[in-house]
Amino acid sequence: MGVANRRRGEVSAVIDGREARLCLTLGALAELEDAFACEDMGALARRFSGGRLSARDLLRILAAGLRGAGTAVSDAEVAAMRVEGGAAGAARVAAELLTSAFGAAEDAAPGP
Repeated sequence: MGVANRRRGEVSAVIDGREARLCLTLGALAELEDAFACEDMGALARRFSGGRLSARDLLRILAAGLRGAGTAVSDAEVAAMRVEGGAAGAARVAAELLTSAFGAAEDAAPGP
């Protein structure tokens, strides 16, 4: 697998000992809207803006990111995978994916 293209919103992670590429495409974001019962991308962005993610949240984000990058994988398969760095590593990957999709929180805040 090649290096992630940050300009296209791709993120790299080591999962089950192999380099993986993840990306929150529009389809992946639509999947997350459904999973989190958000009516639009603004509601989805607000859902994640608090910075508090459950293990289930991480699972859904990583699974959507893997599928968005072209890996055919179920949520159950992702739940059994090992992300380098454990839960903290999974949180870092999810944060990178969300930042690539929505921008940094400080970028979204209105200025004075």
